[in-house]
Amino acid sequence: MNKHSSLRSASDLEARGLIAPAERIGIEEVARRFSVAITPAMADLISGPPPEDPIAAQFVPDERELVFSTDELADPIGDEAFSPVPGIVHRYPDRVLLKPLHICPVYCRFCFRREMVGPEGENLTNAELEAALAYISGNSAIFEVIITGGDPFALSPRRIRRIVEALSAIEHVGVIRFHTRVPVVAPERVTTELVESLASDKAVFVALHTNHVRELTPAAREACTRLVKAGIAMVSQSVLLRGVNDTPEALTELFRALLTLRIKPYYLHHGDMAKGTGHFRTTIAKGQALMRELRGNLTGLGQPTYVLDIPGGHGKVPIGPGYVEKTGEGYEVTDPRGGTHAYGVNG
Repeated sequence: MNKHSSLRSASDLEARGLIAPAERIGIEEVARRFSVAITPAMADLISGPPPEDPIAAQFVPDERELVFSTDELADPIGDEAFSPVPGIVHRYPDRVLLKPLHICPVYCRFCFRREMVGPEGENLTNAELEAALAYISGNSAIFEVIITGGDPFALSPRRIRRIVEALSAIEHVGVIRFHTRVPVVAPERVTTELVESLASDKAVFVALHTNHVRELTPAAREACTRLVKAGIAMVSQSVLLRGVNDTPEALTELFRALLTLRIKPYYLHHGDMAKGTGHFRTTIAKGQALMRELRGNLTGLGQPTYVLDIPGGHGKVPIGPGYVEKTGEGYEVTDPRGGTHAYGVNG
């Protein structure tokens, strides 16, 4: 196995020393159900087994993935019910997802689309992409197009440019947003050609998925800086993961590092009800406690919105802690340190 190739099988993982020989049969079973891929950049970061290493936990398969609870779903956020044409998810009036492909450079073990993405996933055909673009063009309420998948930065720069140019030509589209893990997991793909393919007169955002500060290697930081210096606005989204980033210290370090790169922490997702991901999910109460602690110790620029995607396609809602309670004719307000204060009736 080439050290510079992605790891895609139990035998690859064993040869690289990321799983023990005794684990191979179990991991092969996991790989038959859910796709496996670890890029060289991420494999090089792993320094211990999944329970101990936050990078391994995110990417190395675990037999616990075959343990399903009754409330876990194949499509936990309800994409399929809101897909009027292939490649489009239209859940909110003013924005749509455009999913031109179903492959990723890495397959996160907690992914909410883990039943849909993988090497067998196909790109939209030219005809399907044209139909998806026609749907966007024909719906004047659509202001924002979020390009996801799969990972859209796994497309060639030529294909990305084609999509950006087509969306830029639609008058009512104001924002084009890419969701990607590539600058972290395969920073070498963020070439000058890829950056140039994002050029548009419309507002182009890149939402970077990253969950732990160790993912922000020098190469990843350079890739993000290349995007920012080209005028691309960047935000981040992270998933709250048990044993990976579910401490105030881990989240603070991550969000501060992102801010130094001029990336605004945008969303902290509560773990979705994807099959076989129960060992990653915290309780909502734990997430709220973490957000309360961050409120008192981290600059507001570094505060993402803690959100839950309601199972069944009902949408995303903020679920952070509350600070105001009605009391008689007034209110009781809790400050970041836990103290409570009366607030008058005219507020």
